Amino acid sequence: MANENALLDARDVTIRFGGLTAVSHFNLAIKPHELVGLIGPNGAGKTTVFNMLTGVYKPTEGEIFVGGVSTREFKPYQITALGVARTFQNIRLFKELSVLDNVKIGGHIHYKYSGSAAVLQTSHFHDAEEAAEHEAFELLKIFGLENRAEYYAKNLPYGDQRRLEIARALASKPKLLLLDEPAAGLNDSETLALVQTIRDIHTRFEIAILVIEHNMDLMMDLCEKRIMVLNFGKTIFEGTAAAVRADSNVIEAYLGVPAEEAGV
Repeated sequence: MANENALLDARDVTIRFGGLTAVSHFNLAIKPHELVGLIGPNGAGKTTVFNMLTGVYKPTEGEIFVGGVSTREFKPYQITALGVARTFQNIRLFKELSVLDNVKIGGHIHYKYSGSAAVLQTSHFHDAEEAAEHEAFELLKIFGLENRAEYYAKNLPYGDQRRLEIARALASKPKLLLLDEPAAGLNDSETLALVQTIRDIHTRFEIAILVIEHNMDLMMDLCEKRIMVLNFGKTIFEGTAAAVRADSNVIEAYLGVPAEEAGV
């Protein structure tokens, strides 16, 4: 049975690739409007967890529920329809389309017209398109991209491409947003701005957010209430940012030596 109070409930999730166990007995329950961090050294299994939560990979064992619904047989777009959206470690935009069209595509699951209406260019089609464009433009305003709405996505600076990908994910109107290393490739000032943007999103849209990030300062600042730590596919610690920072197992996982030997 799923946890009725949880927006997302992953229970004893394990995935194997051949003889390699990439993630072992992973458990995670996220309530509505929570902000949770997932950290760990390179190869710890963090992105693999995201891929299971979003239906890219099917767990070998265990169960994942979104809003009380098992997603075991669901495809990624069906999980998106349940209210889960994500960004990617390596930016995946439609680079030959405009910035505005990228965001509109993110909201396609909410378009309320048929294929025949699109072909026939009915008034219903035009009304839906106008509403979709308005919603997309409002999202671009949040990220300061409204003046670049007609740019090709490929022509945006790297930091703006990162923000555009988050805007596109928000266009699907998620209840849970998964951010996979959103600060990757950003400079210090861009990273500080990103932290504030994520906070604003969390408050404005009243959604839950799960973040993977290598930038420890960002994670300690952003997810101070709850961080999970993975190492070799297993959860080795969960707690507040302060508790994570002080835990000897976490220090050893990152530094490769016991905390006392590292002088911590």
